[in-house]
Amino acid sequence: MQRRDFLKSAAVLSTVGAISPVFAASKHREVELASCAGRRRFNLINRYDVVAPEGSEGVVKLWVPLPENTQFQQVIKLHFNGNYHDAFITADNSYGAKTLFVTWPDAKAKMSMTVEMVIETLDWEPIKNGELAHYRTPKEIHYPADVERYLLATKHMPIDGIVKATADKIVGNEQEPLKQARLVYNWVSANMFRDNSVMGCGTGDVATILESGKLGGKCTDINSVFVALMRAIGIPAREMFGIRLGQAIKMGQYSKTAFGSADDKGVANESGGQHCRAMFYLAGYGWLPADPADVTKMRLTENKAHTDAAVQTVNDYLFGNWEMNWVGFNFGRDFDLSPIAEQTPLNNFGYPYAEVDGDPVNYYEPKVFAYEYLSSEQ
Repeated sequence: MQRRDFLKSAAVLSTVGAISPVFAASKHREVELASCAGRRRFNLINRYDVVAPEGSEGVVKLWVPLPENTQFQQVIKLHFNGNYHDAFITADNSYGAKTLFVTWPDAKAKMSMTVEMVIETLDWEPIKNGELAHYRTPKEIHYPADVERYLLATKHMPIDGIVKATADKIVGNEQEPLKQARLVYNWVSANMFRDNSVMGCGTGDVATILESGKLGGKCTDINSVFVALMRAIGIPAREMFGIRLGQAIKMGQYSKTAFGSADDKGVANESGGQHCRAMFYLAGYGWLPADPADVTKMRLTENKAHTDAAVQTVNDYLFGNWEMNWVGFNFGRDFDLSPIAEQTPLNNFGYPYAEVDGDPVNYYEPKVFAYEYLSSEQ
């Protein structure tokens, strides 16, 4: 079958009310105390019910991104079940992106899948915690082999042409990598804007964004510009694709909804909560977090200027710190899934991806794709 670059919409079966998460019996005060310490635990239920478009037949394949275990998050429990023909977990791809691969043999039959995860997170705050107070740039900068790939261009993130010219203009004569990173971050957060008309999280097509002169988009667009500009000046950087899990507490005092929200029982419907973050590698130290995209989201949500004091507080925090009411899946960009998909390479793997007889299903639309994510804080 020839490669298809289009997204095919699928009919859906409503799953609202069909998910029954097992919520931990935690008092609100206990959750609040745990959150103040920066450590939180979430129960995330993913439900998939897909009906193929009328007339479709053949094999249905589903690739589900699963969280990495890192210093800021740990998967305590992972369980899945459904009426699938086969399902297994693999990380057999160039980024080691953890994937649940599921197949059904007949597109005309009912296809359902439930994935339950318990995820523990810890706020990642190296700059807030003073971990770089005594940092010194090495006289000779060397990067580990597994970091060097994050200096390279990808299809959607070139590092030459207008990207390189823009990066060089931003940093000027500054030679210190940490100061260069802050200059790039500040330029992106101040000059780019969130555009809610963009589908999903955006495509992160960096050269097109810069050449257009319209520096707008959503999280993948904005944070991909940051990453590409960093790579263009020789600093490793990467996106991490993931999803919000619930209410922001630290950042929630500046916006009740921009950084994540939940109902009064701590339950959040995160079916549209995908969010891309960024990080960069500081020689002699390691990876540091950043998220200029959420600065632009807060500005739009609260209708504030970038110079507003609250915006500047958020801007300062999100360079070197993440509040972890969010879970990261992977760093995959312009890469091949495994088992290999019909549409390849995949731009990024922040959303579940499915094909019906080789035709991609529109993963940007949970109501069309038929998936629902519910998160509750334990």
